[in-house]
Amino acid sequence: MLDILRARLTFGHRTRALPEPGENPVAEGFRGLPAIAADRCPPDCDACVAACPTGALSRDAAGPRIDLGRCLFCPECMAACPQGAISFTRNHRLTATDRRDLVLSPGDGPAPVTPMAAERRRLFARSFKLRQVSAAGCGGCEAELVVAGTLVFDLSRFGVQFVASPRHADALVVTGPVSRNMRTALEKTYAALPEPRLVIACGACAISGGTFAGSPDTHAGVGNVLPVDLWIPGCPPHPWTIVDGIVRLLGRMPEKMPEKMPEQMSEQMPAAGGGAARNRARTTPAPPRQPERPEAQPHRRREKRS
Repeated sequence: MLDILRARLTFGHRTRALPEPGENPVAEGFRGLPAIAADRCPPDCDACVAACPTGALSRDAAGPRIDLGRCLFCPECMAACPQGAISFTRNHRLTATDRRDLVLSPGDGPAPVTPMAAERRRLFARSFKLRQVSAAGCGGCEAELVVAGTLVFDLSRFGVQFVASPRHADALVVTGPVSRNMRTALEKTYAALPEPRLVIACGACAISGGTFAGSPDTHAGVGNVLPVDLWIPGCPPHPWTIVDGIVRLLGRMPEKMPEKMPEQMSEQMPAAGGGAARNRARTTPAPPRQPERPEAQPHRRREKRS
């Protein structure tokens, strides 16, 4: 037991601070936001377009365009380009609130994430509960969602937690290309969420169908079944990409993160716990308080008659 305690003390503080804009917390070799050098791309070359397994690459007058919603972040296009016009940076900021912003042209940076409206931020700022549905996913995105809640990334420090019942959830996180057999279950789960509710598409399959796009057995992503509020690209997405997208959606990430939360901001945020359903329940009047019970009298033993 002493050895276990000694080993735990040597671990120290493992939870990483939220990365500031421009910081790359991911490991070497991570393929993040693509970079396109249009000046290196010959006008008559389509090698990268032909090499892409999901059709994420296309060409226009400005040069190649990459659809992050379809991209698997494999190195096939980078290896096929003879001029080295396509490369992958270590930028983990890939999420967007508008599906069109996931299509990158030469010179484009990370897509913007529009924070939710003030009324929703008031509900979800300190308590945001998620219900995850794997709609024919392979398990990769599901595993990264689990890792996002571990001690290094600690998604729960922002009040974001996964719940078992959709009736306790504020948002639905969908992974997988949404097969025909899962559509009814997905729609019923969405209908069980209390209003206001959000939908988050996590991974290339949930956004566009991924490698299963075009199959008659899938719906090519959740966007063809439900309205989506946040798109998280990747195959699978990095945990920092997941954390970054959700925190930006909640409006909890300014351009420069303060070292400490200002007292004024802390006072404006509602207390944690319970999710939107419980916050909305606070508007109903509290039930009348039950009268206190009188103290129990000590039991008196009955004397036997002679």
